[in-house]
Amino acid sequence: MIRKIPHVLAAFCTLSLFTVLVVVPAQARDGDNTLPQLDPGQSLGIALDIPVLSNLRDAGGYPTRADAIVARGLVYRSNTFNPLSPEDIEKLERLGLKSNYDLRTNTEVKAKPDQMPPGVRYHQLDVLADAKSNAAARIEALLHNPRKANAELGGGKIEALFKRGYREFVSLPSARSAYRSLFLALADRSQLPAVFHCTTGKDRTGWAAAAMLSLLGVPRDEVIADFMRTNEYTLSQFRSKIDEFVAAGGERAIAEAILGVKPEYLEASFDEMQQRYGTIERYFSEGLGIDSAGQLALRELYIEH
Repeated sequence: MIRKIPHVLAAFCTLSLFTVLVVVPAQARDGDNTLPQLDPGQSLGIALDIPVLSNLRDAGGYPTRADAIVARGLVYRSNTFNPLSPEDIEKLERLGLKSNYDLRTNTEVKAKPDQMPPGVRYHQLDVLADAKSNAAARIEALLHNPRKANAELGGGKIEALFKRGYREFVSLPSARSAYRSLFLALADRSQLPAVFHCTTGKDRTGWAAAAMLSLLGVPRDEVIADFMRTNEYTLSQFRSKIDEFVAAGGERAIAEAILGVKPEYLEASFDEMQQRYGTIERYFSEGLGIDSAGQLALRELYIEH
């Protein structure tokens, strides 16, 4: 394993529990053939009655610019698989998962190791191994000191901090290595169905999903909308924590900027990608070392006409 260093985005990818979804049966590719079919971006965790996995979502279902659809039932995105009850794990078995790609740091993994059904292959891909900042611990401490948080994180400072972190998803060598390994694995049919996740499934996982959907031809506005769906599954869970922060003198906007996502976070990743590589295809080829044949393998596997 690679050595890991905490980072501003490592601690704030958590989840929420509140959306109620109406589902209908759909054919799963390798799991239970009664898996619910949801609108793209909706919580499969909630639909399966695993509330701790409220940010577990099928990455597929989105239309592409070529009048195709991203295949469902092959790859999922999620938050941490901990804590899960035996009943939760039994429900999770319905996905038929073969592989689990964990984008977290060593510190996060040791604190909350994944709990998975038997037989799921585990792979740790630390996106932030090369990050130099220990801002996550500082921000977490500031959440317990609201007035100090106002001074140190207000006036757009927290948003700037997150945007800098999202740029590192594109620029850090460890991030490029982790995402390369992830996408090469997801192009291998024998590894599927698979899931990738970080702590709360919003930052490191958010860029992974956005990059993959972009390569598959999903329009940018749909990609950003998918990214923003995280707020439905995070901010409501943290409502009491946010309210306590505000009651103690903290600015609500600061807490929500930390515990949720904003379009400008993901736009910072896209801007960094475009500055360095110009196109998503060149990001994959030059940044991740996945050539045109590898990109074609992803498209052939995940695009349904």
